Amino acid sequence: MKANKNMKDSVFSAYFSEEPARLVELFNALEGTDYPLDTPVEINTLQDVLWMDRINDLSFVLNDQLLILLEHQSTVNHNMALRSLLYCARLYEKLLPKGAIYRTIQMKLPNPKLIVLYNGTEPCPEHYAEYLSNAFWEKEENPMVNVRVEKYKRELLSAVRV
Repeated sequence: MKANKNMKDSVFSAYFSEEPARLVELFNALEGTDYPLDTPVEINTLQDVLWMDRINDLSFVLNDQLLILLEHQSTVNHNMALRSLLYCARLYEKLLPKGAIYRTIQMKLPNPKLIVLYNGTEPCPEHYAEYLSNAFWEKEENPMVNVRVEKYKRELLSAVRV
């Protein structure tokens, strides 16, 4: 009998969403930062029922400076950079005031941190990056758009008390 992937994702999202300090602790463990556990966290996970196939697992703004997207995967998915780009764009739309992108003053945005937490059985490195530009037909030295997703295997997550 196979495990229900949606249920696993729901448990992951619910566990980290109910206590913001858990998100700070997880981010600190993954990124080697030392944000205090009471650092302001604004959870902004996409919940759009019209786009059920395009909702992210968990996202939040940390200290008004970082937009963090966390995806929990039990299978290796090489499209996570593209998915994360789409999620990130929708989250920025949510964060900005209506019509803000048409203003002449440049809008300040929280820096994105796109993270995939992998707990599957397929072999992969403990920590590695994947890039959107790997999917482009033609390779360029400096592509106009590039997205980096940091992927972490479950063994690395032992630093977090979950």
